Amino acid sequence: MNGGRPRTLIGSYGTISVTRRGASYVALARIRDADGRLRRVTGAARTESAARARLKERLLDRPGFGSGGLLDLSSSFRDLADLWLEDLEMRELSDGTKKNYRDDLRLRVRPQFEHFSLGEITTGRVEWFLRSERAVSFSRAHHSRTILNQLFGFALRHDAIPRNPVQGTSPLRRPKGERQALTVEQINAIRDAAGRWRTGPDVKGPKPDGQVRDIIEVLLGTALRIGECLALRVCDVEDGPSGMTISVTGTVVLRTGSGAVRQDHPKTEHSIRRIAVPDFAADVVRARLAGILTTDPERTIFANRAGEPLSPFNVRRTFRAFLELADLAGEGITLRWYRRTGATVIARGASADAAATFLGHGSTAITEGHYIEPDRSVDRGPAGILERTLRRVNPDTSLLSTDDGLVDDLALDFLDEEDIEAA
Repeated sequence: MNGGRPRTLIGSYGTISVTRRGASYVALARIRDADGRLRRVTGAARTESAARARLKERLLDRPGFGSGGLLDLSSSFRDLADLWLEDLEMRELSDGTKKNYRDDLRLRVRPQFEHFSLGEITTGRVEWFLRSERAVSFSRAHHSRTILNQLFGFALRHDAIPRNPVQGTSPLRRPKGERQALTVEQINAIRDAAGRWRTGPDVKGPKPDGQVRDIIEVLLGTALRIGECLALRVCDVEDGPSGMTISVTGTVVLRTGSGAVRQDHPKTEHSIRRIAVPDFAADVVRARLAGILTTDPERTIFANRAGEPLSPFNVRRTFRAFLELADLAGEGITLRWYRRTGATVIARGASADAAATFLGHGSTAITEGHYIEPDRSVDRGPAGILERTLRRVNPDTSLLSTDDGLVDDLALDFLDEEDIEAA
């Protein structure tokens, strides 16, 4: 039916009228609230202008104002960023992850979009920005895309925008030939370098204690994040007739003023898991446990002289020395490649789902947590695959010899989504 007064939009208000009541002024308007109903809102003050201002304050505070009461298309990107940062602090993420998100926003994303309103940030503008980031590196573009996706997802949940402009951008593909898994030759070269590092007769100072050498062996056999590996405690290890099992219950993070501390939960809730350890890595853990004099079950297996957790920064620095000794310093290898190597071996030897479960990825954990009765047993299949492929003596190198990079990228994309961390 045509004609009649058009319906007031949700969050909109009509004409403001002001009347005098005694010594005060009362401003009045009708607003259509979030439930669709029209309601009268008033504001009183000593002057007419103050009454109008008071009324507008009360209108702004209503949950249905504008688009959810927080943001709308005319809001600046700065406002969105500030609100998202407040929300970030309340999320159950590790301190390191939050810091990485804040840094990516501050250094790259915010300077690009801070002078735009939300309505002005189109898919084309986001596409152009991501292309410029991709020209620098795939990793940089991927991190920026992740931050923008989260920011605009936040805006979408608050009804500030009709669609997420990131969703229509071109997919980011890892450059062909960019390796993220180690070859057997690289693994052996690093093993050899780790065993030779600072062992010559001319080396001055204390001899290395072999902890970083053992850490990379555990990383190779468990595909843990470096923080998860450093957070392993004596009480997290179960060693029985069928083999060794470890519980991943925390991570080591760097905190200003405190240094390296053990956080009592890992990167995500899905990362809490129990996994079987292949024999070559289990032997390293057993040797470390045998050398720990304290009976404190809460002590981390890898620790400094004071018995505190090792710093990931110091471990990475020593690992870079291994790479230099192995003539691999220019290959771009980081400790994260050990995680990717484990994922690649399990995905090729079993399935991507098996790799996701072993690495603590959220996709299968959500299904198990909400729809399937928990299975307390530990699948030793992935550990067997890792043992056959990565053991020191007579390894079966066929899985890492397969040139199947495109399939790996598609099957193991969860590594990029879950593991945004410093190299």
